[in-house]
Amino acid sequence: MTMENEICRMDAVTMAAQIRSKKLSPVEVVDAIFSRMEKLEPSLHAFCTPTPELARETAKQIEKKIMAGEAVGPLAGVPYGVKDLICTKGIKTASGSWAYSDFVPDEDDVVVERMRDAGAIILGKTNVPEFGYSGVGHNPVFPTSRNPWNTDLTPGGSSAGSGAAVASGMGPFALGSDGGGSVRIPASFCGLFGMKASMGRVPLYPGVKDERYPGVSSWEALEHIGPMSRTVADSALMLSVIAGPDDRDNRTLPLQKDFDWMESLKGNLKGLRVAFSPDWGYAAVDPRVKKIVEDAVKVFERDLGCIVEVASPGWDNPFEAFWGMVVRETDLKGMRAMAEKLGDKMSPHLAQLLATEFTAEQLTDAMVVRKHVNNKMWRFMRNYDLLLTPTLAVPPFEVGIQGPTVIDGREVANTEWLHFTFPMNLTGQPAATVPAGWTAEGLPVGLQITGRHLDDALVLRASAAFEQAQPWKHLWPSMLGTMGL
Repeated sequence: MTMENEICRMDAVTMAAQIRSKKLSPVEVVDAIFSRMEKLEPSLHAFCTPTPELARETAKQIEKKIMAGEAVGPLAGVPYGVKDLICTKGIKTASGSWAYSDFVPDEDDVVVERMRDAGAIILGKTNVPEFGYSGVGHNPVFPTSRNPWNTDLTPGGSSAGSGAAVASGMGPFALGSDGGGSVRIPASFCGLFGMKASMGRVPLYPGVKDERYPGVSSWEALEHIGPMSRTVADSALMLSVIAGPDDRDNRTLPLQKDFDWMESLKGNLKGLRVAFSPDWGYAAVDPRVKKIVEDAVKVFERDLGCIVEVASPGWDNPFEAFWGMVVRETDLKGMRAMAEKLGDKMSPHLAQLLATEFTAEQLTDAMVVRKHVNNKMWRFMRNYDLLLTPTLAVPPFEVGIQGPTVIDGREVANTEWLHFTFPMNLTGQPAATVPAGWTAEGLPVGLQITGRHLDDALVLRASAAFEQAQPWKHLWPSMLGTMGL
């Protein structure tokens, strides 16, 4: 294996340690990844706005500090991608929309600020559907992101480019955001670990902000920013940097005493009570997903010593309420004016949503159903330490659509493949996805691990234990081998 390939296949924890010990140069790392990007980006379109000049200049500055023996942050020299809904000072943040195609924020998002202070190096902005209102990765502005495991297929979304980048070795980890599954969806479709920590663990500010279109912002009551990585430890490392209270987000939680993200990876799961819901009691699930997830759940009982029971919280499908909550978080006045100005340059599914008339009762009903789901969930979780489900109801599907309309022989809406992710945004619980396995066609399938309210530590411990029992880090898309990568 060439040194370039060795660098691109290196996890963030190892990379950070080797850079600090002067065994690896930050400049060498950045050069290796941009060399890989030159080869892969014509096929994958993970990055909509790469920043090679900025990355190389930052790498030189960090290398100079390390060589001079100056103190550096825990991520010094480690490169990462930033989802294009997350603001980056001086770097275009287009959000997949022609309305923002020339927008350059004048401030960093809190998480970007923290990553910068920790010494991490931005590789560029990763592609998204328009304003994140989709679980896939196409938009009107940039070429469509593709899945490294099969470039005819979607990497999922809305953190589409982040998933494709990490899965193909264009950076060891990346920032995503998750308002209904948008970290967990592409992590599942791309064979990665992804985590949505508890609501309030990671600050949200500023979201999308431009005086031309005031009010277009994050879905504050649903949104989480989180990591996507090839290992559980890499995501824990990123969370150790980006989590913690901030006065710019009044929903953030205070620091939890005796809680350490990296220490949370340690320990066994023996004796834990684990619920497994294969379908919530109503969801259509692809047979390939069913089999792979069921086999993964057996690992918790057979190898990890858990007591596993098949059980579901018992709510009715809350999808309509979820979209009601999204609409409550949307500046309809501002975005409708934007839609009128853009015309057919706006994504059809988003234009259709904005053209829909909503009654006050629909929006208040959404909040009532959310409360119902929350109550169902806390009562259910008092009997269990963890809840396991499929992450998604289907394996990756073709690009250009919002979702399949037939699952396991049932005609369904093109959003029903998302049944398992968005309820965790309604409840705000910590939830992660781990690679459960691969289909016969070589497509990744995810297992979702959800913890009790605020029990992020156990979600990480369970994820790390499963990773140790059924490793996946050594698995890479075949396209890389074909290209000598």
